[in-house]
Amino acid sequence: MNAHFFGTRSATLAAVGATCGIAWAAGFRGYMVELAGPSSTVDWWRTFAGLILPGAVAGGLLGWAEALRRSGGRRHWRLLALAPLAFAAAPMFLPGAVPALLTTGLGGGAIAVPLMAMGGGYALSHRGPLWSRLACGITSAALLTALALTGPAIGGPMLALTEPRGAWVALLVSSFVVVLALASSIPHRPLDVAADGAPSTSLPSRVRGPWPASPRARGQQPPL
Repeated sequence: MNAHFFGTRSATLAAVGATCGIAWAAGFRGYMVELAGPSSTVDWWRTFAGLILPGAVAGGLLGWAEALRRSGGRRHWRLLALAPLAFAAAPMFLPGAVPALLTTGLGGGAIAVPLMAMGGGYALSHRGPLWSRLACGITSAALLTALALTGPAIGGPMLALTEPRGAWVALLVSSFVVVLALASSIPHRPLDVAADGAPSTSLPSRVRGPWPASPRARGQQPPL
């Protein structure tokens, strides 16, 4: 594949991913406002450095992962599945964040949400042993259910699921985590067929074997 073309496509997909990550983080901040109520504040450090910036980083890395997946992959490229951990790492650099987490548990959500998304992404990828995908999927689904049900405990009775506002908030956070899980599945997905028709694998030809390439690998339309 042409290096210039690959570089342009990588930059484009990374930029698209960063934009989506910013939109995700800004929207998720709305969910946090609903939980905190009138006491919620927006500032440069906690909102922008602690949430919006990690969203751009995670989204950009996942966009880059999609570019690598489409071009046949690279060495260790699947480690980009750890991109959502940017949401967990960035808040820890804020003043007083680590002591608050250790003493009161504040900030634990910044760790739980990306872990749920990563587990869900692996479960949705159809890659890896079935038992491990089931374990990750069930665990992530259970944690997401618990997260959706915490509204009344944090935001008061108005966020109960029996109230329209509470049902909306639960749907909001659930959809955000599912969207992040779908994006997090990108580094686990199978490689695409390269533009020149080569098989979608990073193994050398001597390992792939002498058997004929599939119709898709030869650039032909597979039979219906």
